[in-house]
Amino acid sequence: MDSALLGRAAVTIAVLLGSLGYVTWRQSRALETLAEWDELRLSTAVARATVVEVEREIQVLTSRARVVPEARERLGMHTPDASELVILLSEPAQ
Repeated sequence: MDSALLGRAAVTIAVLLGSLGYVTWRQSRALETLAEWDELRLSTAVARATVVEVEREIQVLTSRARVVPEARERLGMHTPDASELVILLSEPAQ
């Protein structure tokens, strides 16, 4: 065999191995990126679920069904009798 032919074969094999290594590296980076993306999607879903849960809890805690009994118990409030009602008339805005 000719030394030039042997040199070409060596270069061709080196380029082929380099290309295969590059493809393997790119695939592994793509898989790592997809794994990170999945983690971010999961974190976002958990955060959204937490927000929904907190909003639901706020609605329960601020509902009239919860506030009125708490006001009666803690503050001694009660539903006013007719004699306790005061009607305030508002003046028209100018």
